Amino acid sequence: MSETAFLPSDDEVAANTFRSEVRAFLAASLPKDIKEAPRTTQLIDHSVQQRWHKILGKQGWSTPGWPVEYGGCGWPARWREVFEEELALAEAPPLSVFVEMIGPVIYSYGTDAQKAKHLEPLRKGDILWCQGYSEPGSGSDLASLRTRAVRDGDEYVVNGQKIWTTYAHRAEWMFALVRTDDAQRPQEGISFLLIDMTTPGIEVRPIHSIDGLHHLNEVFFSDVRVPVENLVGEEGKGWSIAKFLLEHERKGVGSLQTVWGQIDAVRNIVDRSHPAGDPAYGFERLRLETALAEAEIRLSAIESYNRRQAALAERDAASPAGPSILKLTVTELQQAIAEIGVRALGQDALRDQSGYIELYQPEKMRGVEGGAVAMLQYLFGRAYTILGGTSEIQRNLIFRHASRVLSG
Repeated sequence: MSETAFLPSDDEVAANTFRSEVRAFLAASLPKDIKEAPRTTQLIDHSVQQRWHKILGKQGWSTPGWPVEYGGCGWPARWREVFEEELALAEAPPLSVFVEMIGPVIYSYGTDAQKAKHLEPLRKGDILWCQGYSEPGSGSDLASLRTRAVRDGDEYVVNGQKIWTTYAHRAEWMFALVRTDDAQRPQEGISFLLIDMTTPGIEVRPIHSIDGLHHLNEVFFSDVRVPVENLVGEEGKGWSIAKFLLEHERKGVGSLQTVWGQIDAVRNIVDRSHPAGDPAYGFERLRLETALAEAEIRLSAIESYNRRQAALAERDAASPAGPSILKLTVTELQQAIAEIGVRALGQDALRDQSGYIELYQPEKMRGVEGGAVAMLQYLFGRAYTILGGTSEIQRNLIFRHASRVLSG
């Protein structure tokens, strides 16, 4: 065999050079307080989260998946993998999932004016968005939503309620689904609006979730006037945009970036709570290490699938079921890892420390180091298989796509 057969390809050499560039940037630009700040799907402290977004935005790396003309990086799939791997290794926080949700909607369906107004602030981290989809009685069945927008000259008058709205109490803008027509098919009467959260008539009420933190909110609209120019796409065609956006949401919810870090954090808890060599913990430590090894194997398999999907996407050959498969497998794995952490904590899992996490007072946290954050991940993680479309919905979508393939 030729010696050159063992040399890396030009593409891999370029990827390794890029890896060195990313690693050097993170070493120089990722502040310690951002790296260590507690997080769920993103940093709990909004100001710290947006500061990290601005750092990446200044580098031009906050929206690598966007087209180059809108501020994307134009990287090949392998470079995207390298970037995410290095972010995870550096324990960098992920950006708000809304960046990769509303951004693609605006540059794909928005008017030139909407693109000019919203994309650059979104890319730079100057604006925070929230998502107005779910309503009481209209969660997974979004087609039954009842928040109504009635056309009145150059404005829509919006009345109704949204619920489970993440970070609505901090966001400057909301992208929302509203009913503009009582069509025979419910999906045909839905439109997609961009709503300024400072508009009169909007009331935001907090919902404190099981983790003790304030992520979620109810949002009430009382005669809220939204300019018609804030309509994305055609009136009554919002359902197609909603489906497009949900594909991006599922990719974000099912991100692999933080899962390896979650495994490492739980392994550290195992080491502290079940010391190696201590006969009192021998058998239980073996069980915990075995469970973590199984989680690593599952995650490696998911990574391989994700890489294959990315390569196929460059040829427009990726499976339409891919986002649902990733969302389903990753979120269920995250829950499994969190449960291992709870097992490792033992009685320390009973401690309620979420308030100290929210206030970022790690010196007041009690018990095993890292335990409070592990419990936060466990409690918040109960929602992973619900938000972005429940696991049951994902399985239905996967089955539907598979049936189409099998039927030719």
